[in-house]
Amino acid sequence: MSNNILHTKTDLGRYGKAEGEDEYHKGRGAQFNTPNRFDKTRQSKDHAEGIDEWVEESVRTQFIEVEAKSLVNKVDSPDVGMFYSMNPYQGCEHGCIYCYARNSFEYLGFSAGLDFESKIHVKHNAPQLLRQFLMHPKWQCVPLSLSGNTDCYQPAERRFGMTRALLEVCREFNQPVGIITKNAGILRDTDLLRAMGERRLVSVLMTITSLDERLRGAMEPRTTTGAQRIRTIEKLAAAGIQVGVMLGPMIPGLNEQEMPAIIKAAAEAGATFSAYTFVRLNGAVKLLFHDWLYKNFPDRADKVWHLIESGHGGRVNDSEFGRRMRGEGNIAQLVADQYRTYTKKYGLGHERLGLDCTQFRRPGEQMKLF
Repeated sequence: MSNNILHTKTDLGRYGKAEGEDEYHKGRGAQFNTPNRFDKTRQSKDHAEGIDEWVEESVRTQFIEVEAKSLVNKVDSPDVGMFYSMNPYQGCEHGCIYCYARNSFEYLGFSAGLDFESKIHVKHNAPQLLRQFLMHPKWQCVPLSLSGNTDCYQPAERRFGMTRALLEVCREFNQPVGIITKNAGILRDTDLLRAMGERRLVSVLMTITSLDERLRGAMEPRTTTGAQRIRTIEKLAAAGIQVGVMLGPMIPGLNEQEMPAIIKAAAEAGATFSAYTFVRLNGAVKLLFHDWLYKNFPDRADKVWHLIESGHGGRVNDSEFGRRMRGEGNIAQLVADQYRTYTKKYGLGHERLGLDCTQFRRPGEQMKLF
């Protein structure tokens, strides 16, 4: 793919902006809104003299409370390690530039770019929907995942508490749940997680992409630091909560060389299992990542882009199950070999311990026995 896919500002500093250029949105991953593929109407600013007729929308975070019709979704993909997922929030303020979930925001009529990380939809009836789901007599208990799309402990959780409310419902039903997050905010719920952990009803997967704070700050602008994530693993493990580390995505030329250090630090902190993914840039994420890469890393952007292409047969995305999360070719194989070598060295199993589904009970079922 040609590097002129977008107008890239190669004279930008590594983490800043060149003199005279449009202001870089600090604290955001995406720097613009990509067109929504479902929207037949588009707006564009073509002439500077029309500025009085064009008002830029603020990128200040907005919270939009919605009445959701459903919460739990069946996961048909065989390569993501979950059966069902539930997402109390749509959109994610973390702003991770590589996030595959950005594309799902287009179904709501928004952009995968700045909209995704600034217009956060809050499913305020999520606990009631989960309760209804678990009460259904046809539900055969298997672990649920929080979250399969956006981070359930993103900043909105401090304000709305939807994730804790969902965990309280799960504890009431003895419903096992796996959590994936990159936010130290999960420690707020240590009491609840400890109680569930004692009954093998919860496991946590902490995502760590970089221990380089400058890279983390550019790539995942509103997330917990890498060092804080390691401390979070340590505190969860000390509380008796099963915790692992997700290394993903691994991006050749940017963070893949950090894999040994991340695995070592996570294992020493108490992680007992692990997983990883190779970067893939699907849909609008391709445009957003390309723009971000050339603005933040002009010195190595060409190299990184071509390395990603080499991991997907000359493209930057692959939708084939079994291959899309791991990549192919020499670079992807080097990442896989490195992962296998260092997880073995530091004793991190590749599979989480099984959660116990035998304890599941609907409220009132015990009384029926009598």
